Amino acid sequence: MLSSLRFSSSKRAFSSCRSLLNNSNQQPPGRVPSLGNVPPSYKGHYFDGTPQPTEPLPSSTSSSPDAVDSADAASAGAKKSSGLIKSFLFGSEESKREIETLEKSYSSQLMRGKYVHEITYHQVRPESSPEYVKLISEVYPAIAADPENKVKLVGSWRTVVGDLDTFVSIWEYNGYAGFHETNFRTHHDPKFVDYLARLRPLLRSRSNKLVQEFSFWGGTAAPRSLGGVFELRTYELQPGRLLEWETSWRKGLECRRQVMEPVGAWFSQLGELNTVHHLWQFADLEHRKLSREKCWELPGWADTVHDTVKLINRMEANILVPLPFSPLK
Repeated sequence: MLSSLRFSSSKRAFSSCRSLLNNSNQQPPGRVPSLGNVPPSYKGHYFDGTPQPTEPLPSSTSSSPDAVDSADAASAGAKKSSGLIKSFLFGSEESKREIETLEKSYSSQLMRGKYVHEITYHQVRPESSPEYVKLISEVYPAIAADPENKVKLVGSWRTVVGDLDTFVSIWEYNGYAGFHETNFRTHHDPKFVDYLARLRPLLRSRSNKLVQEFSFWGGTAAPRSLGGVFELRTYELQPGRLLEWETSWRKGLECRRQVMEPVGAWFSQLGELNTVHHLWQFADLEHRKLSREKCWELPGWADTVHDTVKLINRMEANILVPLPFSPLK
């Protein structure tokens, strides 16, 4: 009974698109599964609000007091049992309130706006880099320019210091729905399918993650052409320390803004979790060096470093140069 009640809402959420799902699973031979097999169903809600069935009340037709007392006792026992089960499965009421408070704090303090960003990493075979650049130079701007796609290209870069032969791109979607709908649409486009077939032989590996902007950053930079190099810094944090990181960096960013050109800051939501990314732009590597040294002269920066270094498991810095079609360069 408990299981049937627990999953009834979820069943209703997916019932409207079962036929589409069945049809979408029919894919041509040789095609690998993708989000093109999962029709996006989000239309502003997932649950239809149908009231859940309630447990029947004890019958009041019996004139026997013992029968009424027995029914009341059974009802009370059922409620107590149900409460114990819920407490075991979902935690105590106090725990639930703490979790809700934490979730609200994450939502209100960390996330900014309605956008979801995707960071993609393509590890390209060294001998295939020219062909790879030519290929994505044709495809990426076309994807971003199609008004039917709910996505913008933030930028595309090649790594020149760090993990060489790696190309990084950042896409901005209109929420998770935009990510799903865009992927579903492109995977049904013959031109995109042809692009994937041409892309795979050029790669050693590829990966991606979905991230969201920190609210304190003020938004990812708009397209611009300032020149120079970019630094993508990656921090792997200890689990559960993201709020502490955000609190310290909110203060430290005011120091950095005085001597550096910020581009964006994100924290991971799907993919490699407990990960933070900062993207900065410099005229050259000497400008980067002098800017970082200048930060130590500003009040508050030393405190930021002291408070955040203890939260980090691993950190990485890669220097990137933009590709010719990149909106940010």
